[in-house]
Amino acid sequence: MELIQSQSQQQQLNQQQIQSLELLQMSAQELEEYLQELTQENPVVELETGRQEGDSAREDELFDRLSWLEDNDQQNRYYQHVDKEELDPLARAGTSGGLEETLFRFLSRQLYQKDLDEDDAQGVRYLAACLDGDGYLRTPLEELARNLGRPKRDLERWLTILRSLEPAGVGAETLSQCLELQLRRIHETGPALEIVRHHLEALARKQYRAIAARLNISVEEAVRAEQLIRELEPRPGAPFEQPEQVQYILPDVFVEEADGALTVRLRGRERPTFRISGYYRNLLRETEDGEVREYLGEKMRQADGVLRALEQRGETLLRCARAIVERQEAFFREGPQGLVPLRLADVAQALELHESTVSRAVREKYLQCSRGVYPLNYFFSRRAAAQGEGGTVGGRGARALLRRMVDQEDKEHPLSDQKLCLAMEELGCPVSRRTVAKYREELGIPGAAGRKRR
Repeated sequence: MELIQSQSQQQQLNQQQIQSLELLQMSAQELEEYLQELTQENPVVELETGRQEGDSAREDELFDRLSWLEDNDQQNRYYQHVDKEELDPLARAGTSGGLEETLFRFLSRQLYQKDLDEDDAQGVRYLAACLDGDGYLRTPLEELARNLGRPKRDLERWLTILRSLEPAGVGAETLSQCLELQLRRIHETGPALEIVRHHLEALARKQYRAIAARLNISVEEAVRAEQLIRELEPRPGAPFEQPEQVQYILPDVFVEEADGALTVRLRGRERPTFRISGYYRNLLRETEDGEVREYLGEKMRQADGVLRALEQRGETLLRCARAIVERQEAFFREGPQGLVPLRLADVAQALELHESTVSRAVREKYLQCSRGVYPLNYFFSRRAAAQGEGGTVGGRGARALLRRMVDQEDKEHPLSDQKLCLAMEELGCPVSRRTVAKYREELGIPGAAGRKRR
């Protein structure tokens, strides 16, 4: 036997990383609601300049408020003294109290039922923050392990824990795996399990006889298995999607042109001002009460963490927006026909960020320019068609060009799809005739015969 001492560096997940991820993917309205909730939960946070430092006339009132918050701060008590009712993840699903329910929060609360050390709990929360809106983990574990500087086996352990949580199927990489996880949760061992593993495509085509032959079962058993599979949830994260609120959009980014140059700025003063109360800073320095000091210290650390996360959110969003505007400059000068192909990976590589970080940064964020308000995702345009990939116009630009050509054509002699195809190629947008027909149908434009003036 031999005793060996060695030194190694290992990156540890912390709450700041998790919080930065969560705030980054919030929309402007979600962020505003979050900060409003934070002021209710944390007495040291102020969104407005309502209270002046050193206002002795309100000193007793503030001490009373601190005492009341200490006894009644439900969210703080939840994280420190979780009771059985709040530990039940189903007890709060869909409720209107507290912060609006999200898949991340729903999963995070369940971890308090698990006997986990802090590092494992943070690891599971990190994976939960990496899930997409459907509840799938699309990023390979190898890539996440490299980003974190952790062994892959650690992430595999965290993923096993994540997949044990509700809703069943969360954390899957594919639809097949998602359905399999749900069947295993109900201890299903029949043909449905084999079908979701290997025969989903055949099932989608209702090839019951072929499935029955491959699994050596009757057609009736294959049909019953399909009925069971149809009861499963292909998108475990779907119940947590927030309803779209199209009536009120807060632009996050403004693009303005001055002296021929495009400038990008973030929405600033429209958002509530967030600061840490000077009164409570003084109280923390002056109080000799150990419990008050501990309570205020924890609240100060929480507020400082949110401030850092907000600063990082703004910096990342601004960098992503500038990269998008730089690459889609033709759009802002020419309109939709100026859109060029752009991928999340292109922006991520240019900014030396992870692709999932860019995805979170542009999620439900809006850009306002002289042409209107657009979601940032709008500017990630794929190529116009599989054929003619040498072209530089994206799919949205191709559709806009097609619409413009149809609007300007001679109505006595409308262009056929083939002639539209050739004309678009001459304008630098090479697409196939079939793609022209597809785009025309998507835009609700009739064929040449239907457009001819009678």
